[in-house]
Amino acid sequence: MEIIAHIRNGYDEKFGVPRQAGLAEHTISRIVMEPPFRIREAFRGIEACSHIWLIWGFSENEQRGWTPTVRPPQLGGNERLGVFATRSPYRPNGLGISAVKLEAVDLDDPEGAYLTVSGADLMNDTPIYDIKPYVALADAIPDAADVLNGRRVKKKLKVLCSEALLSSFSETERLGLIETLEHDPRPAYQNDPDRIYGLAFAGRNIRFRVEGAVLSVLAVEKAAAVRERKL
Repeated sequence: MEIIAHIRNGYDEKFGVPRQAGLAEHTISRIVMEPPFRIREAFRGIEACSHIWLIWGFSENEQRGWTPTVRPPQLGGNERLGVFATRSPYRPNGLGISAVKLEAVDLDDPEGAYLTVSGADLMNDTPIYDIKPYVALADAIPDAADVLNGRRVKKKLKVLCSEALLSSFSETERLGLIETLEHDPRPAYQNDPDRIYGLAFAGRNIRFRVEGAVLSVLAVEKAAAVRERKL
């Protein structure tokens, strides 16, 4: 398979990336096409799509391999399921799928064609192998069942953060950060109210603590080093 594009966004580390697409719906990403695929005709009609599928690679997990059973965070990290019954990144072939909202199409940028999307659950610089339209007639199955139905453990947290700490973020970044924190980026098995966690987001390190259902942002620091970001 050939890499056709890379994603550019504010998630510079695996920790904190939303566990599913659409959870941080205000987080904006760019899908930057590789030179061989910056062909206008290849995108003809895509502007009619409200959502698209991204088929991408778990590039940060390539050396770890796969495991036959995993502990889904949505079940609290305490129950094991087969890898093929989950969306675990530790798979025989490290491929992921995400349905994201298509916000804009720009085929004339000097740095190359790109798509602007929202709600992606991909880390910055993740390779993308294909893009397909989301087709509501075929892809939406209202009565579909899955192993998590009725058993989701984690609820949204209340996020406490002063305006002063949020002042360096744009409005879009602010909304994306709050949504990311609301869905509790900590591993499912960690629940230490005294532990201070760090989340890399949009070129900053976010320091926070969680006690019960409340997440308190303690500090926002400029990150020492972040991945290349072309936004």
